[in-house]
Amino acid sequence: MSFGDGGPSPWGPTGPGNGGTPDWEALADASAARARRRKWLLIGGGAVATAAVAAAVALAVVAANGNDSDATAGKHASELPTASDLPSEIPAPEPSFSSVAPPPPPDPRDYVSDATKDRLPINVQAFFPGPKLTSDGRTYTRGATHRTEDCAATTQGALGSILRTNGCDQVLRATYSKDGVAVTVGIAVFDTEAQAKRTARQASGGLASLSGSGVPVFCRDGVICRRTANSYGRYAYFTVGGFTDGRDVTKADQDVYRTGDDLTDHTFRQIRHRGEVQASAAANLTTT
Repeated sequence: MSFGDGGPSPWGPTGPGNGGTPDWEALADASAARARRRKWLLIGGGAVATAAVAAAVALAVVAANGNDSDATAGKHASELPTASDLPSEIPAPEPSFSSVAPPPPPDPRDYVSDATKDRLPINVQAFFPGPKLTSDGRTYTRGATHRTEDCAATTQGALGSILRTNGCDQVLRATYSKDGVAVTVGIAVFDTEAQAKRTARQASGGLASLSGSGVPVFCRDGVICRRTANSYGRYAYFTVGGFTDGRDVTKADQDVYRTGDDLTDHTFRQIRHRGEVQASAAANLTTT
C-alpha cells in the first residue's frame, strides 16, 4: 500500500497494523518533498500569471494602437472632400488681361475722305505709276499724263461746270492703250467725300480724252465712246474710252468695256491703297 504521494511508507516495512513505530525520518523527508512541490507550483503559477498579464497588456497596447490608427485614418478621411463636395464643373480661370477693349483699327476710307487727314502727295505718279499697267493678265501701255487745277478744262459738255460748282481742286489724267483701244482716266480731287459723291451722282457730259505719247486723238468730234463716273472718299474718277481709229463704240465692243473696267478698278485700288498706307501709319503711331 502506498502512502498518498507514492513514496515509501513512513511506518516501515511492517506498516501500522504490525505495531511498529513510525519512521520519523521518512515522514520528515515526505513533508520536505511536499513543501518543495508547493514552492515550485507557486513559482510556476506566478510565472504563468505574469506571462498572462504581460500578454494581456501587449494585446491592450496593440488594440489601443489599432484604435488610434483607425481614429486617425477616420479623422483624415473625414477631412478629404467627397464627390458630392466637389463642384460639377471646374470654374474657368479669370482673364489676366485688361477688360477694356482696344480701339478699333483706323478705317482706310477715313484717310481719303477728308483733306485734313489725306496728307500724302497728290501727283500723277501717286495714282498712275509705271509705264505699264497689268490687270487680270492684260497689260496696257501708259501714254500721255496731265495734271491741272483748271478742272473744267479737262471735260466735255456739262461736267466742267459740275466740277466747279462742287469745289474741284484739281484733275489728274492718264491714257492707257492696247490693241487699238484707248481709255483716258481722270481723277477729280475735292476737300470732302460729300463733294465727290455729289459730283459723281450729277455727272453729265464727260471727261475729255487725252492723246499723245503714241496715242492718236480719239473720242472727239461727236464720236460715240463709253463713259463712266464713280467716287471713293474725296475723289471722283471718270473714264472715256473708244477706238484709236475713230469708230463709234457699241455694246458689242467688249474690248472697250473691259479696258475701261480694268482702269476703273485700278483707280479705285490706288485710292484705297492711299488710305491703307495712312491708316497703317496712324495705327503704328498709336501703339508706340
